Amino acid sequence: MTEFNKLLNIAVILSIITIIYNIIEGSVSVFFGWQDETLALFGFGVDSFVEVISGTGIMHMIWRMRRTEVSTKDKFERQALRTTGVSFYILSIGLVAGSSINIIQDVKPETTFVGIVVSIISILTMYILMFYKLKIGNKLKSDAIIADAKCTKTCFYLSIILLTSSLLYELFSVNYIDIAGSLGIAFFSFREGKEAFEKVKTNSPSYCCKG
Repeated sequence: MTEFNKLLNIAVILSIITIIYNIIEGSVSVFFGWQDETLALFGFGVDSFVEVISGTGIMHMIWRMRRTEVSTKDKFERQALRTTGVSFYILSIGLVAGSSINIIQDVKPETTFVGIVVSIISILTMYILMFYKLKIGNKLKSDAIIADAKCTKTCFYLSIILLTSSLLYELFSVNYIDIAGSLGIAFFSFREGKEAFEKVKTNSPSYCCKG
């Protein structure tokens, strides 16, 4: 096995880990976000599920790289980007609407402790994945894998937003803190959706998102 194929195998493994982790993280976050009425954690969980769609497109692209040189996106990858873009837009609109409803009805989370735990685990996981994706991407001179590392970097930032809002709410129990966290996630989701659609228009295999 050549060094190139070994590096691609590592890239595939990192992609699979990302998908599996996001499924687990999304399930836990959505469940406890709904149960504890914390919109920031719920939105973070939905975002994780959208990242699974994006990650599937990325893994498909890396599999293609194992067989031949990849210079353009194929139909599957373009559709994955469109689905990702639409999903992020729906999420951002939903979070803004949910925030407005929570303000009007004065809905307060029961606790944001789970958000603290999930975000800390996510920060550590995303940093490790980002580091190794960037390392592999630079060795392969692959703009697509480097772009994937930057997408993971965005997830890293979202985790910091969740940690900040969850920790501050747990300390001060001010409803607007959780709402601010959910709006921060909505902002990043909207940006990711916009970038996904921009990528559909280009032939470059570079994926979403910008760091």
